[in-house]
Amino acid sequence: MFACADVDYRPDGSARAALLLFTDWAAASETGGGIHRLEAVAPYEPGAFARRELPCLLPLLSPLVGALKAVVIDGYVTLDGDGRPGLGWALYAALGRAVPVVGVAKTAFRGSPHAEAVRRGETRALYVTAAGLGAREAAAHVQAMAGDYRVPTLLKRVDRACRDAP
Repeated sequence: MFACADVDYRPDGSARAALLLFTDWAAASETGGGIHRLEAVAPYEPGAFARRELPCLLPLLSPLVGALKAVVIDGYVTLDGDGRPGLGWALYAALGRAVPVVGVAKTAFRGSPHAEAVRRGETRALYVTAAGLGAREAAAHVQAMAGDYRVPTLLKRVDRACRDAP
């Protein structure tokens, strides 16, 4: 089983995290999922995004560690070629390094020369980084994900799920 997860932050200081489960990289639809609501989250702090995001994601992902083959997130796993940790690396560590984490970012972080560029249906690239598997392999998996557009279908759906959650 695979998962994709995302978080939506609300103006009132709360957040909604969404999780979608799927059976293989090419799956066009999810097989399950969940929503986690937090009434208060840490404020945004540059360079410390994981402190804000992990409390939102871990309640959904931690119970599934033994069953997950990989987790896909919106963002970077590593921030540069030296392996400076990003949100995805913090998630990988928090899950006991037992579940590979694939980061799919829509914008280049300082040029992102370390990230694998993936072009799906458009000329603008997605930037893929990973922990627990190679970035090239992770990029091939993202390329294979269902959907005709730049952002894979399930990543769009998990984004919509957390935004639409009450």
